[in-house]
Amino acid sequence: MSTQLASRNLSTPMNDEWEPLASTLFTRHEIHLHALLFENQAWFCARDIGRLMGKYLDERMSRKLDTDQRRMLLVHAHGAAEERLMLSESGVYALLVYHYCPEYRSLREWLTHQVVAALRDARPAQTGERPTLSVLDWPQMQLSLLHWQNEPWIRMRDMPCILLTQPQTSWWRKASRLFLF
Repeated sequence: MSTQLASRNLSTPMNDEWEPLASTLFTRHEIHLHALLFENQAWFCARDIGRLMGKYLDERMSRKLDTDQRRMLLVHAHGAAEERLMLSESGVYALLVYHYCPEYRSLREWLTHQVVAALRDARPAQTGERPTLSVLDWPQMQLSLLHWQNEPWIRMRDMPCILLTQPQTSWWRKASRLFLF
């Protein structure tokens, strides 16, 4: 069964046929954090993030976040499948800013450099399955490239910028050069 079925909106009912997602357990100051990669994005258990922040984070507290920053997931944790409120990486960072405390800087650094990095490193190598992004630096601009199936792709809206950097020669001049020889 697809792992995409394991997620749902906070308002939709839970389906018992969904398979649970496997979480990875991290520990900081003897507090456990369940995290996982879902749709190539890091998600964290809201209850665990709340413990790390010293706050009680529930569905009501998560309403400050956008709907794409929170979701209910069926997660396999502590030997059983449980429905948990999960927060995206950007959602966690938004909460850390909203409930600012100087100690949260080290929590953010740990999440960024340890937890998210470990989650991404633990996923199996994917050759050509998923597109990847890169940036092409030119003296006049930066251009976003999408690499997919061994081909670089450029956004259509970036094409006028690329064409404007090329020296402009009319089609008539190009054609006349062909007839001169």
